[in-house]
Amino acid sequence: MIPPSRRIAIIGAGPAGLMAAEVLAAAGLHVDVYDAMPSPGRKFLLAGVGGMNITHSEPLEPLLDRYGADGRAALEAAIRAFDPDTLRAWIHGLGIETFVGSSGKVFPRDMKAAPLLRAWLARLKAAGVTLHVRHRWLGWDAAGALRFATPDGEIAITTDATLLALGGGSWKKLGSDGAWQGLLAARGVDVAPLAPANCGFDCGWSEFFIDKFAGSPLKNVAASVNDGPMRNGECVVSASGIEGNLVYAFARPLREGIAREGKATLTLDLLPAYPYEKVLREVGAPRGAKSLSSFLQSKLNLGGVKLGLLRELLSKEAMNDPTQLAKAIKALPIPVLAPRPLDEAISSAGGVRFAALDDNWMLGALPGVFCAGEMLDWEAPTGGYLLTACFATGRAAAQGLLRYLGN
Repeated sequence: MIPPSRRIAIIGAGPAGLMAAEVLAAAGLHVDVYDAMPSPGRKFLLAGVGGMNITHSEPLEPLLDRYGADGRAALEAAIRAFDPDTLRAWIHGLGIETFVGSSGKVFPRDMKAAPLLRAWLARLKAAGVTLHVRHRWLGWDAAGALRFATPDGEIAITTDATLLALGGGSWKKLGSDGAWQGLLAARGVDVAPLAPANCGFDCGWSEFFIDKFAGSPLKNVAASVNDGPMRNGECVVSASGIEGNLVYAFARPLREGIAREGKATLTLDLLPAYPYEKVLREVGAPRGAKSLSSFLQSKLNLGGVKLGLLRELLSKEAMNDPTQLAKAIKALPIPVLAPRPLDEAISSAGGVRFAALDDNWMLGALPGVFCAGEMLDWEAPTGGYLLTACFATGRAAAQGLLRYLGN
């Protein structure tokens, strides 16, 4: 039995921190949640502006694979204990209905994050959780108390245990600035450098191509990296390069290739519905008096930004050689030079390495300090996978904290 007088500090009022607060308050502990921003869940709310994708409905085995082999090994137990079905039931318990979209993504019925957050905060308040906003964590003082900068000056708080859910390094204006890295590293915590994940990439387009096609969507295409399997989807040509969900799915191998070799290649199939043999047959047909652009439009319905990409990346000789042109249509190598800056990314990779945590999600270098959410060293594509792991790790870390206090 843990005495209810035990005081717990949670730093970070995003999904992981709030989920941890709920678990700890339900165990009867006194829970204070601190956040640097003027209100909680800033990134959560902005992520829901275009439709709150809360989780994904695909079977659990392929869902776990979305985190990569190392991410799955670290996160599997937590996600199995609070899987997407359980998460949906929890949301329904807040009075928010959900539905599964055509892509398998799960959304609140009204597609908004704000009603869910309001209901959740009301439940936490009723459970006795105290929220402290505009409290920026500064680390620890010489006596081990938590230091916070507040509108009324610096304060120090003594707690029985602390749970950190400080987010990654993307979207600084919403509070995820990664400033915690130095504070933990100075205390001997092993932290992998933060890097952009679910991000766009620079490609070094010509000015002509940028002027004509920047902002153009690439629809009904497929992509692969390192001769891996093709994935269908959509992306967008930007002034700097290429971005969008299809590109985000390959962010990790692209980022690692750039770090290893200084560049990487994203291979695009511009016509995934057409087999190579059909494309070769069509582009090899007599053109007559037609221009190449009108010929490709009539034969393959290929024009616009797709044709622009071919012209940008192929020589005139290759464009007029049916074999080279057909190969490029089915496997166009897009040169990828650099990821976009971390603050532009939807999420970040890197963070507290799992080897720095024990089985209770507690830092080995800092007994009584636990970690959860995006500040841990894992990454996942968009589609509900990020929030799924944040909720699950917040819950798992809180349960680990309870075991620690119980012992």
